[in-house]
Amino acid sequence: MDKRLSAIAGVYILLMIAVFLLIAGGIKKQENEKLSESAELSVMANEIRQSAEAGDKEEVLRLCDELDERHSSNNKPLLIIIIPVIISIAGVLTMLGYLNARVIRPFSNLEDFAGEIAKGNFETPLMVTRENFFGDFTWAFDNMRHEMIKSRAREREAIENNKTVIATLSHDIKTPVASIRTYSEAFEANMDSTPEKRQKYLSILMAKCDEVSKLTNDLFLHSISEMNRLEVSSEEIEIVSFVNEEVAKLFANEEDVVLNLPDSEIVVNADPKRLLQVFENLKNNADKYAKTKIEISLDIGEEVKIHFRDFGNGIPEEDIPFITDKFYRGRNVGDENGSGLGLYIVDELMNKMGGKVILINKNPGLDVVLELSTGHLHKKA
Repeated sequence: MDKRLSAIAGVYILLMIAVFLLIAGGIKKQENEKLSESAELSVMANEIRQSAEAGDKEEVLRLCDELDERHSSNNKPLLIIIIPVIISIAGVLTMLGYLNARVIRPFSNLEDFAGEIAKGNFETPLMVTRENFFGDFTWAFDNMRHEMIKSRAREREAIENNKTVIATLSHDIKTPVASIRTYSEAFEANMDSTPEKRQKYLSILMAKCDEVSKLTNDLFLHSISEMNRLEVSSEEIEIVSFVNEEVAKLFANEEDVVLNLPDSEIVVNADPKRLLQVFENLKNNADKYAKTKIEISLDIGEEVKIHFRDFGNGIPEEDIPFITDKFYRGRNVGDENGSGLGLYIVDELMNKMGGKVILINKNPGLDVVLELSTGHLHKKA
């Protein structure tokens, strides 16, 4: 039993014993008084006998009435006091035992459990007993412990996967770099003796450069997965010319992109470097999963909305609320390799620039809407 309850029970038992002793003392005193009365009663009995022998009826009646008044009918046996005291003590002990089993002990277990959780020890289970008053609360605490264990395991797995991908990409970059050096040395040695060889060497060099670019882009996605370290500074950008001149350069083939832009000068507040990274990530995602042409258009209102639409299969609706989470990948990615960071980075960069990202499934395709605050609008002459 809990020490506090034991102390309460002890004090109560001592109090009951003291009450019992006081009452018993009173009864003993009363018994002594009755012994002294017994002598007086003997005297009165003799007087009654003498009056009866003398034939004094009135005196006999008077003495009998006096005897009735003196006779005490309040003699209570000691057992009448002991029984209530014992019942009272047993009731209190039962009540305290019940409180200890149903309230104090479960609450003490919760305190110990909370202390272990605070220390980071998630392996200590909490016994769930729905019979006590904390049954549902206990179950919720233990269920929380299981969820925290799973969450930590997922976090460790994601970190390890991220480290593995970075190590793999770093290793893979060495292969095309070695090829680039080899063919560069061939040029230096004038081994491109014919136009055909020169064209072959140039084609290989450009292919290897594209390969390095792809690998470094993937490495970049992982290296900035901690977006709170990324610096973003906003300035005024004329978005139409920015899309025409900067974003369009991301597409090697002009037929891969359709630009539906207004004949206006629209100023938005953004970081040009980070905004271009947003478009790079969107293009890489579209190239990997949609494999269709891209349509870029603008809507002008209280906010400027830049629509980046592909014509692929879109994203399952149940994945859209989570698709911008770190390392999350949709259910329809198939066998395509990926890190689950592309749309996460897009969302983080847009938030840091004071904008936001909205994903809308079309039929067909996915429309990624980039919202940015606008400065001013001018119609071109």
